[in-house]
Amino acid sequence: MRFGLTLLPDVPWAEASRRWTATEELGFDHAWTYDHLVWGGLPDRPWGGATPVLAAAAAVTSRIRLGTLVAAPNFRHPYQLFRDAQALEDISGGRFVLGLGVGGNVDAQVLGGDPLTVRERVDRFQEFVGLLDRLRTEDHVSGSGRWFGTEDARTVGGLARTPYLIAANGPRSLRFAARAGDAWVTTGPADADSLDAWCAGLAAAAATFGEALVEAGRDPAAVPRAVITDATPHLSGTGRYALASVGFFEEVAGRVGELGFTDLITHWPRADTAYVGTEAVLETVARDVLPRLRD
Repeated sequence: MRFGLTLLPDVPWAEASRRWTATEELGFDHAWTYDHLVWGGLPDRPWGGATPVLAAAAAVTSRIRLGTLVAAPNFRHPYQLFRDAQALEDISGGRFVLGLGVGGNVDAQVLGGDPLTVRERVDRFQEFVGLLDRLRTEDHVSGSGRWFGTEDARTVGGLARTPYLIAANGPRSLRFAARAGDAWVTTGPADADSLDAWCAGLAAAAATFGEALVEAGRDPAAVPRAVITDATPHLSGTGRYALASVGFFEEVAGRVGELGFTDLITHWPRADTAYVGTEAVLETVARDVLPRLRD
């Protein structure tokens, strides 16, 4: 299993730089940041844009993969995101991962957009990814849909080294991720009220995803499967996020590993509000637990 950390863009770069560098030095395999205009979990905090943060992170690291978790169509056009991804692929030396997801309504509403139903947001996302995929593989891309369009969009250089990590939880999105993604990431069921229930939901989603891969003519063993451990209330809302203690992290990692997930992503610990923990636990996990779980 591989392990990653998500670093929220809510602190000045003088502090954030140390965290990104430490993530690599601690032996993590990948590092991520949220791609939002605002985040509901920290509405009163400063907030940085994902693209410049990841470009700066690429400059202070050399090994780990770096990515968005996740970019959504709420405030982005596929062509604009494609250009950002091209730059990040180049700056990072091919270490960039484009995490993509449906997203909520907050970012779009900040820009004056009307709230969309879940179905509408899924429809928009699938059109968004479809156009992104054309931009990745074609040149002079023209087309128009309900949500997005381009006219003779140049794509010189493509995105030869950037995989798409597609977020999916429900059956429709899982089937889409199996067709369109290079990898899959999930948060598990949002309504789970225990670790057992959360793992049962993960198992069901993994089974659906595996079946969809077979239907799409793909080898289930060849597609990475990632889980974000801290997005459900029983893990994060009560302080029981994955790095709440060394023992809890090891338990969660062991459970998701048994379900066939290849990657686990948690968050850099914060002093308050969200993902509350200590760097001492993070350092102990990196030193004592990750090497054992990789064996």
